[in-house]
This record gives sequence, structure tokens and C-alpha cells, in this order.
Amino acid sequence: MALQKQAGLAWIIDLGGAALFAWGIADGVAAAAAGQPVPGAAFAAMLAGGLVRAATAWAVPVLAVRGAQASTAPLRRGLVEQLLGSGAAPSSGQSAVLAIDHVATIEGYETRFVPARVAAAAAPLAAVAIIACASLVAAGILIGTLVPFVFGMILAGTAAKRASERQLEALGDLSDLFVDRVRTLPILRHFAAEERIARQVGAATREVANRTVAVLRVAFLSSAVLEFFSALAVALVAVYCGFGLLGLLPFPSPETLTLREAFFALAMAPEFYLPMRRLAAAYHDKQLGEAARTAIAAVPHLPPPAAEPGMFAGIAARDVGIAWPGRTVGPVSLSIGTTGMLALTGPTGSGKTSLLAAIAGQIVPSSGTLTAAAPGGIAWAAQHPLILPGTLRDNLALAAPHATDAAILAAIDRVGLTPMLAGRGASLDLPLDHRGSGLSGGERRRLGLARALLADRPLLLADEPTADLDDESAAAITALLRGLAADRAVIVATHDPRLIAAADAKVTL
Repeated sequence: MALQKQAGLAWIIDLGGAALFAWGIADGVAAAAAGQPVPGAAFAAMLAGGLVRAATAWAVPVLAVRGAQASTAPLRRGLVEQLLGSGAAPSSGQSAVLAIDHVATIEGYETRFVPARVAAAAAPLAAVAIIACASLVAAGILIGTLVPFVFGMILAGTAAKRASERQLEALGDLSDLFVDRVRTLPILRHFAAEERIARQVGAATREVANRTVAVLRVAFLSSAVLEFFSALAVALVAVYCGFGLLGLLPFPSPETLTLREAFFALAMAPEFYLPMRRLAAAYHDKQLGEAARTAIAAVPHLPPPAAEPGMFAGIAARDVGIAWPGRTVGPVSLSIGTTGMLALTGPTGSGKTSLLAAIAGQIVPSSGTLTAAAPGGIAWAAQHPLILPGTLRDNLALAAPHATDAAILAAIDRVGLTPMLAGRGASLDLPLDHRGSGLSGGERRRLGLARALLADRPLLLADEPTADLDDESAAAITALLRGLAADRAVIVATHDPRLIAAADAKVTL
């Protein structure tokens, strides 16, 4: 959290900018009240103070966001590998909430609350010290209002923690329910259970709404406590400074205030509570972040994969079955060493893609044993490859972020996409949307295969790599896969008889 702490220290520097600005205003007002021209130093102080505050307002979120992303990226990566498709969480809905939503919540906590906490620990004391230079009584007034404020915030914070935990629990239950009902939708329709399921989802949604309102209620309460004491402190300082200048204080004043000192103390008074106001604004993020960390800490720890990507020892499956609502894939037995090509074949819907997903570790088999590669040792050329908005270069570099343009162009040429680029007068900067608009089905498949080649993993999984291709292109892809099988393991799911004939072995589903 080094960057987040630096962001908090930047808020303390912001207090120095506020002091410069307040001194410039106080000096200018005092000079004007005395009938003198405003000194140039006052204008310079106001300008310098404004620039300091502008710089900190820019630097704080930049540092905080970078620090939060750096600290949560390993957590997100580990949870995705551990949960999604592994069965470690009670369901895929809970897995998605833990690996995606909860990590985003923790990122928000580290972005907003951690810098505010660092600043709130020191900035109010620094503000009191600066104000004490002008008025000891004004500084004492501010410290006096701090004690009941801290007590009120402790009470509000305890209630906020409980409400946040209940809200996250309700969100997880709703996600779990929704994913489960969508997965079993054909069965629900078969038994005409739509109305009952709609009532269940509606009740879960109302529960989330009620718990969210409870969280907001506590948040408004804590904000009201803070604003009350902040306004009270500024008002008391203003009353003291005004009556002190007029000589109307009902008690002997231990100090003699000038207009410059009184105006400076009054201008700096709001800065005393400003760090705590920032902390209170981010307090909801704290409660959600801590609740998310508690939920993630309860996830069972999974042992690391048996084989590292560089130690791929082949694939072995014995009587593997994959159960889906209404149908079952398998049992299937297969094996492949560190090289060679294995073809999975069978009619559409027989489970070829599901078996590839099980080999990749994205689906947990319901029966049998499967010895697979570590996720980092697998390259997958999907039937419908992921395409992100961006350029052709961006999409291919997903598999190898540090790949040079020459390596990317070589992969494009190996899968036969070079004529496509030449025919359109395009380059690696060819823009693509998320649908791959402008690319044919065969071109999209070859884009996915090129990305798998750039990944250069010991196991290549290819789903229907020759579908939607003409005979010449399909023959070229078959030859490419046959050549790749000389130094790595290749498993293809296909209906293509030529690709099946080129394989070293086949498994029919």
C-alpha cells in the first residue's frame, strides 16, 4: 500500500496549500481594512496555495488508483484461478461475486479509504498546530469539539459494519440464486415453475434493496454527525473571533487578536474537519472492503496444480463424466503425451467443447479422474474466440503482451490471414469491435489460432479450427496443426474428416 500512503501524505501537503491561501487572504483583508494596498506577497501566497491544492487534487487519485490496482491484481488473479470452474465456492454465482465484485470492492476501499485514513491520522493535528500560531483559543475550541465527534463516529461505524456485512451476504445470495435458476431454466419451464421462481428472485431482490437502504441510512447518520460537529466548530471559532475583535467576550481573553490573525484562524477552521470529512465519505468503502476481505478469507484454500507450465507431462483421463442439467457427457477415457495430435469427434452437442473445457480446468468433472496441465501451460483456440474493442494488434497481443510486430505478423502468416490484410489494405492497426465485424467466421477462428500460437504453450486446445474454411484453407490449417504436434500436444474437437485422419488418435463421443 505504499502508493496509497503516499496519496494520504499528499493530502497533508494539501493542508500546507490551504494555509498559504488562508494567509494570503487574511493579509489582503487586513491591508484593505487598514486602507492600504493589498501586498503582492498576499497574491503570491494565494496563487501558490491554489497551485499546491490543484496538484494534490490531481496526484491523490492517480497514486491511490495505481496502488490499489497493483495490490488487488494478484488477489483477483489468484481467485479467478482458484474459484472459477474449480468448485471451491458453493456455486458459480458465489465464485463470480468473490472473484469479481468483492475484489472490486476491496479496490475501492484501498483507493478511497486508505489515503483518507492516513491523512486523517495527522492532518487535523497539523491544522490545529497551524491555527494555534494565530489563536490558541480557536485551536482549543476545535480540539474540544473533536471528543464527542469521535464518540459519535464510533457508534455509527459499528452499525455501518453490521449493515455492510448483511448487504454483501444478500448480494451473494441473489447472484447465487440467479445463476442457479438460469442454469436450470429448461427444467423450470418443463415443470411450469416460472411464477414461483419469479417470486423467489423478487424476494431476494427486495432483500438486497432493504439491506442497501439500511446501509445508506447508517451512512446518512454518520454524515449528519460529522456535519453537525464541523459546522459547530466553525461557528464557535467565528463567534469567538468576532466577539474578540469587538471586545465583547464575556470572559477575559488570554490573547489579543488582530484582524489578520482572526481571519486566518477562521479561514483555516474548516480545514480541521476536512480530512475527517473525506474519511467519513469513504467510510462506507471501508466497511464493504472489510466485509469482502472476510468473505474471501473464508474461501477454502486449494492446493497448487501438480505440474507447472514448463513441466507438462501429458493428459490422462479415465472414465471422465460431465453432468449438466438434463444430460451427461461421457464417461470418456483418453491420453496424450507431450507431443502428438488427438482428435475429439462426435455429433453436434455430444460434449466435445465441454471436454476441452474440463481439460483446460474450467469445468470440474462430475466423475472419473483427469490429470491435466496447469492453466498457464494451455493455449486455447476457441470456436468463438474472444475479440475485444481495439486493434488487430491489441487482440493478438493478449496472449503475448511483449510480442513484437514481427512475431505477430509471423503468426498471422502461419494461419493464413496475410491475404486478408493485404486484400483490405489493412495493417495491425485494423480496428475491431467486440463482434469482430468485418471478419468472416473462418477469419475469426484463425485469429484465435494465431493468438494461441503466440502464447506458445505446451498444450494447444483447438475447437473446430477448420470450420467455415474453404478446402484449401482447411488443408493449410490441418498441415499447420500437424506440424505443431511435432513439438507439443495438440487436442482438436472437430467434424472435419481430413483433420481427424491427420491425428495420431481419435476419441468419439
